[in-house]
Amino acid sequence: MCGIVGIYLSNSRSFNPALLACLLRLSQARGKEASGLAIRDSQKLQFVRCPQPAEQLMRTEAYRSMLNNIAPGPIHLIAHSRLVTNGHESQNQNNQPVYSSPWLLVHNGIVVNADELWQRWGAAQRQTEVDSEVLARGLAVLPAEQRNEVLSRMEGTASLIALTANQPGWWYGSNNGSLHSLSSPTNDIQVLASEQTMLHSLQREFKDLFPEGSTYDRPELGKGIEALSPGPAVPVQEIPSGLHAPVLPPSPQSSLNLRPFEELAARIQDRVLTLKRCTRCILPDTFPFIEFDDHGVCNHCRNHRPLQPKGAEALAQETRKSLTTRSEGPNCLVPFSGGRDSSFALHYLVKELGLKPLAFSYDWGLLTDLARRNQARMCGVLGVEHILVSADIRAKRANVRRNVSAWLRRPRLGTIPLFMAGDKQYFYHTQRLLRAYGLTISVMGENLLETTRFKTAYAGIPPRFGEEKTYQLPGADKLKMLLYYGKETVLNPAYINASMVDTLGAFASYYGLTHSNLNIFDYLPWQEEPMIELLRGSYDWEVDPETPTTWRIGDGTAAFYNFIYWRVAGFTENDTFRSNQIREGQLSREQALSKAMAENLPRWAGLQWYCSTIGLDTERVLRVIAGMPPRFSENNSTE
Repeated sequence: MCGIVGIYLSNSRSFNPALLACLLRLSQARGKEASGLAIRDSQKLQFVRCPQPAEQLMRTEAYRSMLNNIAPGPIHLIAHSRLVTNGHESQNQNNQPVYSSPWLLVHNGIVVNADELWQRWGAAQRQTEVDSEVLARGLAVLPAEQRNEVLSRMEGTASLIALTANQPGWWYGSNNGSLHSLSSPTNDIQVLASEQTMLHSLQREFKDLFPEGSTYDRPELGKGIEALSPGPAVPVQEIPSGLHAPVLPPSPQSSLNLRPFEELAARIQDRVLTLKRCTRCILPDTFPFIEFDDHGVCNHCRNHRPLQPKGAEALAQETRKSLTTRSEGPNCLVPFSGGRDSSFALHYLVKELGLKPLAFSYDWGLLTDLARRNQARMCGVLGVEHILVSADIRAKRANVRRNVSAWLRRPRLGTIPLFMAGDKQYFYHTQRLLRAYGLTISVMGENLLETTRFKTAYAGIPPRFGEEKTYQLPGADKLKMLLYYGKETVLNPAYINASMVDTLGAFASYYGLTHSNLNIFDYLPWQEEPMIELLRGSYDWEVDPETPTTWRIGDGTAAFYNFIYWRVAGFTENDTFRSNQIREGQLSREQALSKAMAENLPRWAGLQWYCSTIGLDTERVLRVIAGMPPRFSENNSTE
């Protein structure tokens, strides 16, 4: 989930530092939490790594010294821009390049079965927490003719470029296609990068190095390219960067006393069971703008229009009509969260329709490692290239902390969506990537049963039945929402903080941009059990052991905001989802109520992860939520 690059020059005298700087700047879009560089020339193999973005690394004396002391002759250079998955960047040995003598490598992806591979290749040699190290270990112990096992035995995704102290040259490969090559017409310069668009940008900027006749290529999936030459071994030296991480690892807060909150949750669960609910679905009378008729049926049930999927053949025809026609490369884009629905969409496009999708994810800092592992599983098995756009994770988390801290001063259900504002820019990046890759179709797995009208309702926006997608608000309602947030900002000036620009950008991306995605669930019926069985059986798709639901288990915010809704109003988005399933004839009312009761129970580990990740004290946050007045009481009267 990082940006990796490599440069080969047949003669170091032709090295242009601006070429490397351009590649590092482009790679930062895939991760900005750490960076590193390694250079192998005829006399030495040196590397530097640091817990700061590449733009900071390029300002260090270590970086300048390495570039200024390259020996004559051919050189191989590799660099890395990191999005942290496992192994916190504050421990510099977790950053890349990773070293397992005599191999040094940079890796993009996640090795899901790293522990298993360590047992195979020498667990006693492990020096870091990062999964990438096991790939370097594999290269170190495997004979040359078996090095492809580094890719074939791993589960997840791996695109890597490796140098060895024993021989000049490099070894590189990928199991999902996220590694591309650009070579000059004379082959005296070769550049590797995680994305082909990076190489296009590079060629436009350095036309003298890559004139007409330069060639693009990428290694065959699962087969490494070994370009090693006879030559002497060289010493390996790590150069300290002098930079330190601005943040420490999130604290697990093991001393947290959950008992009073667990007791509160037990009382809430007892009260929730007595709520007056729709006699057809399970929405309670605490649901905003809900109305019951004389038979106890709610307005949501009365206005429900059954979904009418157009069918698999219509989907096949529509995709064929809209696809980008090309012999090589991807022919459609798939916004890919790693969640249940987007994972099924990716599977269906590849396995059932035979398409060549490009998967795209936007990481805004609260995507969980579980989601990332599922992304890696799916893309690795399917051989799908995965473009990851990483926000400035530290800045995003700081913005979330600012808004949650402001909310704690004046907790209101209507302002909860401010916690999630930072993820909405993925709509913008979807449109940008379509243009960048010359694609004409974006295919989503958007489950229309997941519509949750109550989040905007708490901001004073009444439901508009017949509009399945939450971003289809009319202009008057968008204005009403802005006025609501404006009023809350006046009443709580703590919302006037550095996050405001990001929040306004999110609003514009979500409600302002045209959403022209093709949704496979407009064509296929959404069926929960067969989908989960498929994902679990074919891809070892991971679920959260803390909850029975498979919805939003990769979204780090869900455990937090659902706990607030449940504590105050006695329901969560699970109630809306299960109610929609009742209306579609997929569940009985009794089944839906049983599922929602279990799914709504607090996810304590998820709550602690969320608070520690954004830098807030979990116990303080839970005390504020516990002190909010509920909208129900023991005798079920609405407060």
